[in-house]
Amino acid sequence: MAGNVTSLFRGTAAHSPSMAALTREGDGAGPVDFCIPCNPYFPTPAMFDELASRLREIITYYPSSADTITSELCSLLQLPPQCVAMGNGSTELITWIDHLLVRESLAIPVPTFGRWTDQPMETGKRVDMFPLQESTGFALDLAAYAKFIRARGTRVAVICNPNNPDGGFLPRQSVIQFMDAMADLDLVIIDESFLEFADAESEPSVVEDAVMRPNVIVLRSLGKNFGLHGIRFGYMVANPSLAGKVRSMLPKWNLNSFAETVVFMLKNHGAEYMESLHMVRRDRLDMARQLSALPGLTIYPSQGNFLFVRLPVGAEGTVVRDRLLTEHRILVRECGNKVGSSSRFLRLVVRPQTDVRRLVAGLEQVLYGSRKATAAPELSNGAGYSSGTAMVDRLVGSTNGAGMQGLAAQANAWPGQPAQPQPVAAAAPQPSLPPGPPARPAAASPYPAQQPVAAPVYPAQQQPMAAPGYPTPQPTSWPAAAQGPGAMPAQMPPAAMPGPAQSAGLQPAAQTGMPGMAGAPSMGAQGGLTAAQVRGRTQPEPPPPQADAGWGAVGAMLYNQAG
Repeated sequence: MAGNVTSLFRGTAAHSPSMAALTREGDGAGPVDFCIPCNPYFPTPAMFDELASRLREIITYYPSSADTITSELCSLLQLPPQCVAMGNGSTELITWIDHLLVRESLAIPVPTFGRWTDQPMETGKRVDMFPLQESTGFALDLAAYAKFIRARGTRVAVICNPNNPDGGFLPRQSVIQFMDAMADLDLVIIDESFLEFADAESEPSVVEDAVMRPNVIVLRSLGKNFGLHGIRFGYMVANPSLAGKVRSMLPKWNLNSFAETVVFMLKNHGAEYMESLHMVRRDRLDMARQLSALPGLTIYPSQGNFLFVRLPVGAEGTVVRDRLLTEHRILVRECGNKVGSSSRFLRLVVRPQTDVRRLVAGLEQVLYGSRKATAAPELSNGAGYSSGTAMVDRLVGSTNGAGMQGLAAQANAWPGQPAQPQPVAAAAPQPSLPPGPPARPAAASPYPAQQPVAAPVYPAQQQPMAAPGYPTPQPTSWPAAAQGPGAMPAQMPPAAMPGPAQSAGLQPAAQTGMPGMAGAPSMGAQGGLTAAQVRGRTQPEPPPPQADAGWGAVGAMLYNQAG
């Protein structure tokens, strides 16, 4: 297999070869997968046995219509079906959103999920890429992003929360404030594909808020959450007009029989699903602790089911990736072909502890040889930025237009990360956004200030920093809305808006994070790990709900139960 590794990665249009291709090149068994970010604990073995027993029936017959499957999913979500469109994976929905709703330009922070940059460019749209800075731990400053959108005149804005590949998290209230500040845009898209794995807030999703706004779409994944990437199913939530426009273009049978079978199984397996999220969150903390013991490896705070890591000075990501695969049968995601990243970064999916020990042993061998070496110190002014390929650098330079001379040129001036963690200073208010229209009073729209992240590297010999809470919201002026014919009227700030009508499925759900950690950000975008988080779960799991309670007892699954 060693001789074919390079050609396998070069010969795929995706970020990595498929598991099927790697299995064919190997001895019939695929590698340990730290690349594809899906839930390793769901479906349960019993659910897989049920699927296997029904395999002949599932693949022999047509599925029900997409409307039937969507209706069943909505009964679990407690959402009106007219606000939901299901797709054959979130990428199908991204494609239709681009074709139907993105007219001329789209803004996206980078690095991020590649389809948000690639898809609009394939249809001739301008993609305005907002660089996330390594010096702040790749945290997204929403105020600066809003200013960037106004300066560029972008018509569609995208936020991934948590972001892929770094796992950066934005509090729900901050996202709502951003949506309302951008109420005059053609579209605001909140990609919550990995939000089920977050535990920084008990109710982090903005799904309920999206259905009340005329220009907001929330995208959600099912394959990642349920550990079933091969089935290809996801959904979007929006007001009935937007959702109906996308739904009307989807084929009647765009969802397959496996997707239908899983969706109809879910009502009987809510407790197992919630427990699987507990275990992923626990493993994320344990994996960060184990990786932090490797000299020179930087672990960034994440709320996804993956960790973004920077390799030690002198390590080349493609070499590390290929050696892990050929020598240790471990597949990792090297991020050199992600715009805004470089080949010095890896994205490592959270897996059970046994697999993580194998990964750590493999990294020790590849990075340091037979024993750990002393990590080379980082230069105080940082190393020059490169995406890893000249082609990507040219792409970024050409798509950002005259307003930006390309990420590579700008990022050369970014300060580097210090080698050791420093105390996090008290947050200072960020510069205000440009003055907003009179209909959007600044005092009624507080906007949380962003804190820089100080070197999120956790040496094993030191006590991890306590994660500070989110700073007190500061009054903020909103960016000026576009004026002229056809401009969307400014929307009332959330404080003045009537709340949504409550139903049984939209009630606040109890936090389901690790016991003893309620209210504490877990590796949030603002700081490091708390001692309690490093220890992990110290109490037994809560008892499962009553058998006849269904999904209602464990909350409105998939959008208001991520804590």
